[in-house]
Amino acid sequence: MTWKTTDYSGWGRVHTANGPLARPERAAALAALVEKTPAPAVGMRRSYGDACLNDGGRMIDMTRMDRVLDFDPETGELHIEAGAQIGQMLKIFAPKGWLPPVMPGTGFATVGGAIAMDVHGKNHHGAGSFGMHVTEITLMTPKGPKVLTSQKNASLFKATIGGLGQTGPIVSARLQMLRAKGDVMIVTERRVEAWDEFLALLDASEATYTVGWIDATAHGDQLGRGILEEAETGAGLIPPAKRGKRIPIDAPAIALSPSVVRTFNAAYWRRVPDKGRTVVKPIDNFFFPLDKIHDWNRLYGKTGFHQFQCVVPIEAADALRSMLERIAGSGLASPLAVLKRMGPGRAGHMSFPMEGYTLAVDFPNRHAAQRLIGELETATVQAGGRVYLAKDALAGPETVRGMYPEFSAWLKAVKSVDPDGHYITDLVRRLELRTI
Repeated sequence: MTWKTTDYSGWGRVHTANGPLARPERAAALAALVEKTPAPAVGMRRSYGDACLNDGGRMIDMTRMDRVLDFDPETGELHIEAGAQIGQMLKIFAPKGWLPPVMPGTGFATVGGAIAMDVHGKNHHGAGSFGMHVTEITLMTPKGPKVLTSQKNASLFKATIGGLGQTGPIVSARLQMLRAKGDVMIVTERRVEAWDEFLALLDASEATYTVGWIDATAHGDQLGRGILEEAETGAGLIPPAKRGKRIPIDAPAIALSPSVVRTFNAAYWRRVPDKGRTVVKPIDNFFFPLDKIHDWNRLYGKTGFHQFQCVVPIEAADALRSMLERIAGSGLASPLAVLKRMGPGRAGHMSFPMEGYTLAVDFPNRHAAQRLIGELETATVQAGGRVYLAKDALAGPETVRGMYPEFSAWLKAVKSVDPDGHYITDLVRRLELRTI
């Protein structure tokens, strides 16, 4: 297997890395790599910060191991390689009446990445996290494949889901797909006037899929205004999603100036009629709205961007409102801001979800934005919440460990399978997660 020295980055383009990458195509090639040179695995690098980086060290690129190994059309049980993309799974199985159980905001995320981050989606309030639907994981260890389930190697199973890749490369997984009524989405869009109304609507929603867009520039009586989308799968014939466009160059700073963002957000909010509307969308347009704009991260310019995402308990909603007030007053927010209601479902020791509300906001990479995010992280700690490590690029070790009460159990399992630290990544080093 050839190692090729490569420059690469996370999706936020703030942190970069350089080092040898290998791209195995078969389990046998992966086994040979891990036996001789154990290294962290990486997928499509859709984590925003440094979770997918190992600067100066080796990485194993799993994207060529993307095959469907087995599927039961009666039960929906799927066995699939870790490099398979969620979006490709959707295209293959939605016409057959099955969906990936949980889908993040991009279809480019891989199965291995979805497990390592225990991703959540627009149905978390009902379906929980991705890892809750995984019934079996096969890891590649230096001694060969190791099968994990909730009964067999249970502690390692729970440490792998949401475990930041620290238990070793995932070869494949078995998971339970969800039945779908069809391969289109029936989406009800509603304009929301302010924060309290938004939370009330999220709490009352009985839709399978629910997500809110927030105008993070609005303040005063309009603080928290936005658009609520509630959706169900359906059957019907609609034109396929249009071919995606590509951002060819890094956008200039003026493209996301405060005045431009405020103007865009106001127009976007008004695109939904006063009385709301129901529309039919291609299924991938609903789940992965930004994927049709290839390289959309270049809109933030050559210095990249940060995304702050936190979740706070239900009783700490006022703390989240205060965070939004701080964001709106900063003049730093971009048009990309999302609010969701989360249920209690999580599957791993280091899984992000908790029952409450999650807010995600993008910021161009500026010193003022970094200071603001630091303040928001402090407020998250004080509210009893946590930050999402798949998005984080700035937090420190003193911030993160206290957010994850099962940290010690995770660390014990990780050290049992990787005592020499072969799978440590830049994020793990930055947060000193394996230094105890």
